[in-house]
Amino acid sequence: MTEDELDLDLLKKTITSLEKRADYTDIRVNESYNTAIIMKDSKIQEIRSGSDLGGCIRVLKGGAWGFAFTNQISKIGEAAESALKLANSLQSDVELSDARPEVDTVKCLAKLKPSDVSMDEKKEIMSDADSAAKIPKVVSTTVNYVDTEGTTTFLNSEGSFLTIEESRVAMFLNAVASDEGIIQFGHKSIGGAKGFEAVKNEDIEKFGRTAASKAVRLLKANSPPSGSFPVVLDSELTGVFIHEALGHATEADLILQNDSILKGKMGTQIGSKLVTIVDDASMDAFGYYPYDAEGVKTRENVLVKDGTLVSLMSSRETASKLGITPSGNARSAVGEQPIVRMSNTYLKPGDQTFDELVEGMKTGIYLKGSRGGQVDTGKGIFQFNAAESFMIENGEVKEPLRDVSLSGNILEMLNHVDAVGSDFKLGVGFCGKSGQTVPVGDGGPHVRVTRAMVGGAM
Repeated sequence: MTEDELDLDLLKKTITSLEKRADYTDIRVNESYNTAIIMKDSKIQEIRSGSDLGGCIRVLKGGAWGFAFTNQISKIGEAAESALKLANSLQSDVELSDARPEVDTVKCLAKLKPSDVSMDEKKEIMSDADSAAKIPKVVSTTVNYVDTEGTTTFLNSEGSFLTIEESRVAMFLNAVASDEGIIQFGHKSIGGAKGFEAVKNEDIEKFGRTAASKAVRLLKANSPPSGSFPVVLDSELTGVFIHEALGHATEADLILQNDSILKGKMGTQIGSKLVTIVDDASMDAFGYYPYDAEGVKTRENVLVKDGTLVSLMSSRETASKLGITPSGNARSAVGEQPIVRMSNTYLKPGDQTFDELVEGMKTGIYLKGSRGGQVDTGKGIFQFNAAESFMIENGEVKEPLRDVSLSGNILEMLNHVDAVGSDFKLGVGFCGKSGQTVPVGDGGPHVRVTRAMVGGAM
């Protein structure tokens, strides 16, 4: 999308037309090209490919937001009038924290743009992953491939003008294994906020085989013991816990809604001194974005430092209400109102090897991966289902376990962290909140917790 095609003059005139009638205005326009392919049991089931173009305008007047969306950019002026009319009809107390006007052009990070890769090559790499997963006892496979590339233009009445090119590619594989009436699952994902190289440069055979082997290994796994045990979490489950249990609890809108266990705990110790947790949209990972949906430049945001809560994730509106600096975590698709969202959220690594984490554990459990779960950020409790687990006996990883759940209190779990691994890995995924979905990364190192509640998965 060139500047001529976009008609920047029209966008600027629209902003100017509201100068004396609104307190604040911003416009986002996005054009994207997207592909989604589903392969089920070696056969392509669905291919969706196409382009989207849309623009939204937010108008703040008298403390109330008006929002309008159009997929005809030539009618952005009409959308502006609709947004202003809506703002005038509402009563609220919205104020925005200060944010520096930004003028920037951000180029795409992709080395191999998805649009330059043929559909046949995309299907071929899916087929390679599918074939690698076809090991004995695997009865079904599903491979999902998605890519998107596009350009977002952002302008506001404070002088910001941003042009941001982005590209994102991911592939997910699910394998189902069956034996003697028992069914188990294995999952694996790869990708990044880059081009097709995010999957092409991976070891696709290992990718497919790893997911399938996990499913097969679980067929012979034992049921877990129940009770309180010392546990070791792998980087994936560490990331899921940090994202779901701690990350959401540090979102400023949940704090303001009295739906977070962390309300009123700024500056207090909420975990062991080994716990440092970061959200960083600026890093090279799946949740990357250089500026948020309000034009705020992203950066490393340390949420918990040495066990102490030191920061939150916020939008300009929530930052104003809490008297903090906006963190650059306002996100949404162009057709939706921005809300506070995570980006790449992780636990910082420590200095211990995996062997050092498990040595000395007389009886414990090693939990790997995640098969979903539930979190109540207001009550501060969680329950996750591990994808795969193993007994630890006398400092050695022993027989596999299946259908293992991990549950407890968020703050107790953080305070019981007594060793942090030196390894580090970020996962690829999507996060849903208030009906909106955004790409995110989460992860960290292996972590040891002195005690946690373990039982059969629900």
